[in-house]
Amino acid sequence: MFCPLNLILMPMLLGCSWGLDDLIVSSPELTVHVGDPALMGCVFRSTAEKRVTKVDWMFSSGKDAKDEYVLYYYANLSVPVGRFKNRVHLVGDIWDKDGSLLLQDVEEADQGTYTCEIRLEMESLVFKREVVLHVIPEEPRELMVHAGDPTQMGCVFQSTEQKRVTNITWTFSSGERAKEEIVLHYNTRLSIPVGYPQNWGRFQNRVNLVGDVSRHDGSIMLQGVKESDGGNYTCSIHLGSLVFRKTIVLHVIMKEPQTLVTPMAQRPGILDDNQLVIIVGIICTTVLLLTILILIMKRTHGNKSLESSLTPVKNLENTKKANPEKHVYTSIAVREVIEEEESSEKSEATYMTMHPVRPSLRAAQTSPARRLPQTEQGF
Repeated sequence: MFCPLNLILMPMLLGCSWGLDDLIVSSPELTVHVGDPALMGCVFRSTAEKRVTKVDWMFSSGKDAKDEYVLYYYANLSVPVGRFKNRVHLVGDIWDKDGSLLLQDVEEADQGTYTCEIRLEMESLVFKREVVLHVIPEEPRELMVHAGDPTQMGCVFQSTEQKRVTNITWTFSSGERAKEEIVLHYNTRLSIPVGYPQNWGRFQNRVNLVGDVSRHDGSIMLQGVKESDGGNYTCSIHLGSLVFRKTIVLHVIMKEPQTLVTPMAQRPGILDDNQLVIIVGIICTTVLLLTILILIMKRTHGNKSLESSLTPVKNLENTKKANPEKHVYTSIAVREVIEEEESSEKSEATYMTMHPVRPSLRAAQTSPARRLPQTEQGF
């Protein structure tokens, strides 16, 4: 009963029995940060019990660009090629016609179109699928957060396949040799985030899962960051046997103690035109006043220097003027004294000459005032 049904469905699904050589499905688009991985699915849905014999992945950066081999699978051997050699892995189940490719550490040059081709045993049909990859700048791997503030740490596994997330785990380590602590654990069986029970971990009641698990987003929010929270946070997203890991380094900045701020200090740091004009005017006035002050000081210093240099000359002139006057006055005084002495001596000599006769005792007793008239009478 099921065999005729298979015969009817196979041509409809594969389109190969009536001359169709290729089966091309729609091209999904994927946007990935630099450094993150990208899962590009390539699954051939078929009820045919034929195994996959060959899988090829090709890359093209544009319309006129030459195709590059990324990876090929043949005879149970997967071989990465070219510049993708150490960054691509065939992660699909070949026995289930799954040739999905995992591209790790995405680079800017990886942006373009990736084409997957799957060939089945004893079939001319080639199943093709294209994936358009967009590469955006790298997401910060180091975060700077002030103590007491919240912070969000992203962890998104970009994939074209809606594979179910089986597990999400966040761990913390304060150093290379430090023991890891579980920050958050999510299990699809429980359908709720599960952290350490109370009194088992210091992240209890401070971490929330904020990402959309259905879209492979395991981002978390850490509330009330503490100084001891600084370190390495590693996210692990499990899609069955496939695991995506991402590490984020968290740096905690301690807040400075608050100080009283005056209204002037609270003004914006950018000055307007009026303030700039006032400041320039103050600076120019200050420079002008300093220049005038320097000139005045130099002039005052020069006058003092001139006066000090002329002082010895004035002293010398005063000395020269004072000494002759003193000499003249002294000579005049000495001359007057000499003349007085000479005149007195002459008068005494004249008197002695004019009175050769010794006066009598009676005459000696008389006053000199009376003698003068007598002398005059004698002449």
